[in-house]
Amino acid sequence: MTTPVALEPDAVLSAARGFLGDRITTNAAIREQHSRGEDSSPPTLPDAVAFVETTEEVSRLLALCHRHEVPVVPFGAGTSLEGHVNPVRRGISLDLSRMTRILEVNAEDMDCLIEPGVTRQQLNEHLRDQGMFFPVDPGSHCTLGGMVATRASGTNAVRYGTIRENVLGLEVVLADGRVIETGGRTRKAANGYDLTRLFVGSEGTLGVVTKVRLRLHGIPEAMSSAVVQFETLEGAVRSTIEVMQMGIPVARIELLDDDMMAAAIAYSKLEGYQPRTTLFLEFHGSEAGVQEQAKAVEAITSGHGGAGFRWATDAEERNRLWKARHDSYWAGIAAKPGHKALTTDVCVPISRLAEAILGAKSEAKELGHFTCIVGHVGDGNFHQMVLYDPTEPGALERAWDMDKRIVSRGLDLGGTCSGEHGIGLGKREFLEREHGPEALAVMRSLKQALDPKGIMNPGKMFRN
Repeated sequence: MTTPVALEPDAVLSAARGFLGDRITTNAAIREQHSRGEDSSPPTLPDAVAFVETTEEVSRLLALCHRHEVPVVPFGAGTSLEGHVNPVRRGISLDLSRMTRILEVNAEDMDCLIEPGVTRQQLNEHLRDQGMFFPVDPGSHCTLGGMVATRASGTNAVRYGTIRENVLGLEVVLADGRVIETGGRTRKAANGYDLTRLFVGSEGTLGVVTKVRLRLHGIPEAMSSAVVQFETLEGAVRSTIEVMQMGIPVARIELLDDDMMAAAIAYSKLEGYQPRTTLFLEFHGSEAGVQEQAKAVEAITSGHGGAGFRWATDAEERNRLWKARHDSYWAGIAAKPGHKALTTDVCVPISRLAEAILGAKSEAKELGHFTCIVGHVGDGNFHQMVLYDPTEPGALERAWDMDKRIVSRGLDLGGTCSGEHGIGLGKREFLEREHGPEALAVMRSLKQALDPKGIMNPGKMFRN
């Protein structure tokens, strides 16, 4: 595979301006905005930023870049946490945020077709009056195309699955400009290679997603949230394990440790709560079913030291609680003014969750790190924010060392190095350890077959 070179303005920019006009730009401020996501990697300025609006434009631009071996890095909302949108070899940042059309909603079949720049919030606002919603909720204003690219998950995955389970089909532009369609509208099919799953989670290294067909779900008859606080982190984790092993169909079960809860109380003004390890839960179903689920969970949590089980059936109160949960990243940063956060992402089998979380928290304290934990614990997935002072020499390196320790512990417990953030730049070293050299060689061969010139988001997933 050849190494992509930096952009040659005369060869590519002039040709691209012929069909994009001023929507391809070398403006310094716009290039700066596209130099990184929400991660801790050093930013890299792309040579240009292209704002595309149609599949045809994406196809023409990729064909042009393929011919001249110019790197292309797809960009959505820039919220990724593993360096996915950092144009480490420069080239063109391909901004898809203007592709925001909702093309179809098929209410009877409960599916829709959208462009990649649509956000989950925009889609659900459009669907609200039709009695349906899209449940995959990473908690940020990311685009659905970006969610597909990173195989996103979130708070509702314990009941509704991740983005992988909710994508029925894709339109993808390949590195040389060819356009293919994968999947379809049926709920199952047995006809050839599953190309849809190949592109879900490929992080822009195999092609550019330009349309997404999604599975939709009916809005439940009843929804109720609950909050329960614990004296110990272990009590909350043990409660989660028992809830899942009992098969109680909770829609969400989220954990905030005591440090994260203290930060959330201060940042989101959560009056009436203590800075203790806390579970946020949500139940979906019939009125009777929701009550039955909540009572069963209350009994389990009380047996592990949970106290003050509080209901929130009012929509406004539910939204307030979940907004506080979704704002936990910003709350964690605000807990230490002047600090930045390195956010880890580990997922383990549910039976090993206690060892993973308790061990990671204990080790961080021993090494002198201030960390906050938040987790989609019903899936065995948790994030540990490692706060560091960017002005302190060696602080970022020590934070990265802590991240590696947390991931290594997760792998030793039979887990994965990334439950939902993806590989990007930050997790490349763990990919071979998790899958082995032969599996990695197969992944590389797929990359070579679909992107022989190596122009698609180079430097991500693999080190070269």
